[in-house]
Order: sequence, then C-alpha cells, then structure tokens
Amino acid sequence: MSDATGQTFEVLFTAGAERDLAAIHNYIAGHDCIANADRLLDQLTPVIDSLAHFPERGSYPPELLALGMREFRQTSFKPYRVIYRETYPASGTQVFIHLIADSRRDMQALLARRLLGA
Repeated sequence: MSDATGQTFEVLFTAGAERDLAAIHNYIAGHDCIANADRLLDQLTPVIDSLAHFPERGSYPPELLALGMREFRQTSFKPYRVIYRETYPASGTQVFIHLIADSRRDMQALLARRLLGA
C-alpha cells in the first residue's frame, strides 16, 4: 500500500532519532537483558518501516497541535512514540524520523527542546 498518490517514501533517521533508538536499546539491555532490547527493536522496526507506504496515517502530536503545528506526525508502539515529518524534495518523497521516545517522559519539554529548539 502506498500513499494516495501511489508513492513510496524513503524513511530516514535524523541523528537525534538514531541516538534515541540506541539509548532505548542500551537502557533495556542494561536494566533487563539484551534479548529483550533486541526484541523491542524487532517489534519497533516494522512500525517505522510502514511509514514508507502510508505516512499520512499518523496523528498529529497533541503537544504540537496545541501550538498550531501540523508539520509533524506520530505513530507509536506503546509506550514509544515515533515523531516524524514528510518532505517532498525534488529527488522524491521522504519521511524523516525526528524523535523516538517513551511516552511516559515529559513529551512537551522533549518536543520543545528537540523540534522547536527551545
């Protein structure tokens, strides 16, 4: 399945999102076991990969929507939220993953710091 135009999006990670994924894996490996950390990545990967086919299915993060921002969307694998943005450069269509975080964190502060530069 592709988006309404039939396009497939290239899914890319920002450096911050790559660090988020590594930090989540390291935390679980350190506080539980490597097998469970690996299992989480195995379960989270298809959620992220699915954005290549239908990125519009994600909802707007309520913390950003309250500020009138509709450029970012989110999908989740509980309790983790994946915040991303679609782009349409001349070379094609892309989805940039900007943030992967445990939704039990202070998401308002995290989003402000990471996406708004506050």
